[in-house]
Amino acid sequence: MMDGDQLIFLGTGGGRFSMITQTRQTGGIRILGPHNIQIDPGPGSIVYSNKLGLDPRKVDSLLVSHCHPDHDNDAEVYVEAMTEGGTRRRGVLIAPEGVYQGNSVCEPRISSYHRSMLDRLVKAAPGTTVDLDSVQVKAVKARHEDPDAVGFRVKLPSGDVGYTSDTEYFDGIEEQFAGVDVLVMCVLRPRGAPVRGHLCTDDAVKILGEVKPSLCVMTGFGIRMIYANPDLEAQFIHEVSGVKTIAARDNMRLKLDERREQRSLRMFLE
Repeated sequence: MMDGDQLIFLGTGGGRFSMITQTRQTGGIRILGPHNIQIDPGPGSIVYSNKLGLDPRKVDSLLVSHCHPDHDNDAEVYVEAMTEGGTRRRGVLIAPEGVYQGNSVCEPRISSYHRSMLDRLVKAAPGTTVDLDSVQVKAVKARHEDPDAVGFRVKLPSGDVGYTSDTEYFDGIEEQFAGVDVLVMCVLRPRGAPVRGHLCTDDAVKILGEVKPSLCVMTGFGIRMIYANPDLEAQFIHEVSGVKTIAARDNMRLKLDERREQRSLRMFLE
């Protein structure tokens, strides 16, 4: 975009019960800029995309962090959209080994039929870097039930965006996101409610104690976080860490100003 890049939250729900009830949408994140990127399209993503007037056929890069339906359910539908029903060999899929071939805890999530439609397939492991012209995608480590799970760093003309995906806290997680402008954290649980394989509010505070982005955006809310009120948890994180933190809302748009000397982060709702 001429005046910066946008992050659009097609859904902010995470975990089984948020997904089942659609208390929060589970559509993942769209990045609009030099490339049209869809991250982690959970159930309903294709519907929410169309409702916002975001033509899924214009997506050219699909990032899937791991094998769980709240993150990968609509992935094959996006492949159909990207390739115009398989009539054009087009688009890149960046995803870990388990998404392609399955592993000890999941079956393959993208069929060989759909893989054959795409122009480029990248198996992402921590450290894998993919250049998409003026955009760079780097996979980073995540620790989750899916042993192949990854997070991402997406370097855009207007800034560097980190995305933790689903992960529990581990030594070294902060180093992976050093220098990001915006850190999007999947924070499933509120204060005092840790759970294996995921972040809670207390973990977010710990991470932001080391990483100092311009903005932290929380997403991936489970039912317990929703009941606790994500806005209050974000306020607590901001007060304790000193890092501006907001709780994403369904259909929220975040604009990154590419004028680095006047960098701003602007948010507006549909």
